[in-house]
Amino acid sequence: MSAHALDHDLDDVATLARAALVREIDSSGAWDADPVWREAFEAVPRHLFVPYYYIGVVGGFERVWGQDPDPASRERWVRGAYADTPLATRVRDGVLVSSSSQPSLMAMMLTELGVRDGDAVLEIGAGTGYNAALLAHRLGDDLVTTIDLDPEITESARRHLATAGYHPTVVTGDGARGVPERAPFDRIIATCTLTSVPRPWLAQCNPGARILAPMATGLIALEVRDAGHAEGRFLHTPAYFVPLRGETRPGLPEPQQLSGLPRRVRSHELFRFLLNLTARSLDPYESYALWELENQPSRERYGITVSGDRSWAWLDDPEGPYAWPLP
Repeated sequence: MSAHALDHDLDDVATLARAALVREIDSSGAWDADPVWREAFEAVPRHLFVPYYYIGVVGGFERVWGQDPDPASRERWVRGAYADTPLATRVRDGVLVSSSSQPSLMAMMLTELGVRDGDAVLEIGAGTGYNAALLAHRLGDDLVTTIDLDPEITESARRHLATAGYHPTVVTGDGARGVPERAPFDRIIATCTLTSVPRPWLAQCNPGARILAPMATGLIALEVRDAGHAEGRFLHTPAYFVPLRGETRPGLPEPQQLSGLPRRVRSHELFRFLLNLTARSLDPYESYALWELENQPSRERYGITVSGDRSWAWLDDPEGPYAWPLP
């Protein structure tokens, strides 16, 4: 069989695999509140954004790529590109530095972003460019900006986007500083974990804008009142992303000593969320006491407020008894 025929077969595999992914996301309910996103996931070919990716194996990572001389390996690559899983796309010195997020989580985040026709969107963390392509498909190239600190990442994202037929604005720079020359924005979505809310983002938003960002193994949805004020609650969904990198990001908290806590608590996913959220303000035993006293609160009971030069996380009520300063 000729190479051309093999490539044609691979296109068929990609089309069927993409349709299966869309059905899987559909059944998860991820875009129930805004089913227009289904059209974007049907149209945007994810495999063009992951020409290779890495699978964890004993002792490191194995690269799976679309130019593998073995036809079975190429088919494995394209099927893997449409699995509803995150894909490691950039590994440096054995450490994951960039990935393509799980598609159903992306669909849920895009739905929660609450975009309307005509909204200008800033994405923090360009990744492969796939998320920017989904946004550009929905809103048009002119309304979408994506930024990443790493020029290798922005260069490849720009290339993937062009191959797929999309041309949003791709910027190389510190995402924590935003992109003032493209402001104002109606929506900001981050695909990297924050330790605090960067003030430049608020200043670059229109009043009433929405910011959706990973923080402390969760997703915070903030409504922006003006350049100095924003507030919102966490969604119920867990979310694990690589940290935001850049000069303006505070250092990560030191690992905490948890040996005195009950084993069931140390590994409890919701307790780990609280530990992350209070890492600079409470010691683990104070966090544990609060967690038990408040009946192991779920993520959506927590929120964040930014007011002037202060920002804090809280449980149940921004002015209530349980609040912790953020960096």
